[in-house]
Amino acid sequence: MTDWPVGYGRRVLAQVDSTNAEASRIAGELAGPEWILGLQQTAGRGRRGRGWLSDKGNFAATLVVRPQEAPDVMALRSFVASLALFDAFVEVSGRPQAFSLKWPNDVLLNGGKVAGILLESAGMAGGRVSHLSIGIGVNLAEAPDRGVLEEGAVAPVSLASDLGVAIDPETFLDYLAPAYAHWETQFVTYGFEPIRTAWLLRAARLGEVITARTMRESYVGTFDTVDNSGNLVLKTAGGSVAIPAADIFF
Repeated sequence: MTDWPVGYGRRVLAQVDSTNAEASRIAGELAGPEWILGLQQTAGRGRRGRGWLSDKGNFAATLVVRPQEAPDVMALRSFVASLALFDAFVEVSGRPQAFSLKWPNDVLLNGGKVAGILLESAGMAGGRVSHLSIGIGVNLAEAPDRGVLEEGAVAPVSLASDLGVAIDPETFLDYLAPAYAHWETQFVTYGFEPIRTAWLLRAARLGEVITARTMRESYVGTFDTVDNSGNLVLKTAGGSVAIPAADIFF
């Protein structure tokens, strides 16, 4: 484990409704990036307004940053966060082969979902975002009930049940924060290309047939790559399709 990254704040809350909601409340008073960890989260949420269940002992945190890029570039930090999670998992488990990254914002453990990422922005002014909240949920101790899943969705797993790794949320943050700082520096210094390359090396089902469902359409095709804008690129019967946002089913 490396030292806590210079310039990053840290606050740990015994209970909070949502770490992303707390990020919105305090963003204006922050002088720099800040990690907010909620030891108990009572109203967590995931993508498209879905609930995110966070059992006791699981990880629920948000990193608040003030991006300098345009919104489309800023959104690529979901890949930065994915790589940081991958590295943190490898550090605490010693099992790199057990983990993979599922587009656009999940981490898989032995094919099951162990972590998810939610980006939320606020305060558009002059084409810029005032702050970005990078919400991260990890099943450290317990996985949610599979009965609440959408049909065809990846089943949830936990670090404890699948690998026998016991780690508390505060200690996990000690691994995640330095990993994120490393990839953030790469992103800010060199742009998205090294992030994209590293992400593809860890991608789940690359080169395989998958299904991508948007709000209006469903695409079936071979997972070809992720392009320079972070879009999923599928090779379908009708040609190559770049998809900016979708739910992925294997």
